Amino acid sequence: MEENRMIHSTKSRIGDWGFVIICAIVAIMCLLPMFNLLARSLSSTEFLIKHEVYLLPKGLNFEAYKTVLKDPKYLRSFFWTAFLTGVCTILSLTMTTLCAYPLIFEKLKGRHFINILITITMFFNAGTIPNYLLMQKLHLLDNPLVLIVPGCLSVYNMIIMRSFFYGIPDSLRESAEIDGASFFRILWVIYVPLSKPVMATLALFYAVGRWNGYYDALMYMKDKKYYPLQLLIYNILNNINSVEVATQEGFSTPGLSDSLKAATVMFSTIPILCIYPFLQKYFIHGVTLGAVKE
Repeated sequence: MEENRMIHSTKSRIGDWGFVIICAIVAIMCLLPMFNLLARSLSSTEFLIKHEVYLLPKGLNFEAYKTVLKDPKYLRSFFWTAFLTGVCTILSLTMTTLCAYPLIFEKLKGRHFINILITITMFFNAGTIPNYLLMQKLHLLDNPLVLIVPGCLSVYNMIIMRSFFYGIPDSLRESAEIDGASFFRILWVIYVPLSKPVMATLALFYAVGRWNGYYDALMYMKDKKYYPLQLLIYNILNNINSVEVATQEGFSTPGLSDSLKAATVMFSTIPILCIYPFLQKYFIHGVTLGAVKE
C-alpha cells in the first residue's frame, strides 16, 4: 500500500514538473518578442541596419524614446487613449452590472427570453456595412462617442458577471428586502462589495480591449485628433498613407525607422502592462468563480 502511494506520489511530481516546464516554455515564447522589441528600441541605428540586435540592445541609445516623448501627436494620442480607456471601463462596468443584476431575479417577466435574445448577439452580427450605416443614421460618424457607446457592453462579460451574481446567496438579498432595502440599495450594499474579484477581472478585460482597439476608429473616425494610440501606430507601422507620411513621421532612414517603430510599440504596451500586477490577485479568482457558478 505504501509502495503504491510512493509510486503515485512520484508520478504526481513528474506530472507537476512536466506542467511547469511546459508553462515555462510558453512563457519564454511569449516574452521573447517583447525582449526583442525592447532591445531594438534601445539600440543604435548602425546595429539595427546590420540586423545584429536580438534579445539585448547594442549601442544603448534612448533617442527613439526621446523622439516619441517630444512629438506632440504621440503624447496627444496617448493621453486621449488613456482618457478613453478610463471612461469606457467605468461605463462598461456600470452597464454590465445593470444588465446582469436584474437577470438573476426569477420573478422578472420574460427573463429566459431576454437571456436567449442577449445570447444570440454573441453568435450573429449584422456585419461591417450595416454597422457603418447604423452609425451614420445615429450621427456618430467622426464623433468621439462612436469609440465609447457601441462597445460599452460585452455579452460575454455580462454572462460572467451574471453567473457570479448567481453564486451570491439569495438569503442575503431576501434579508435586505425584509429590512426594506430598495432594488438599487441591495445592488450597491450587497452585490457590488461581494463582486470585487469579478469586477476587477472584467475591468481588466474592458481596459485592455479599449486600449488595444483601433478598428472602430479606423472605420468611423476621420479626425486625426481623436485617433487612439493603436491607430496611430497602425498607420505608422503599415505606412498606409504614402512615403511622404512616413517621412513626416520621422522614418527617413532604415535604422531610425526600426528603432522608432519599436519605441512606439513599447510606448503603447508598457502602460497597460503596469496595470495587470494590481489586478492579478483578482484575475483567476474572478474568472473561475464567474465561469463555473450558474
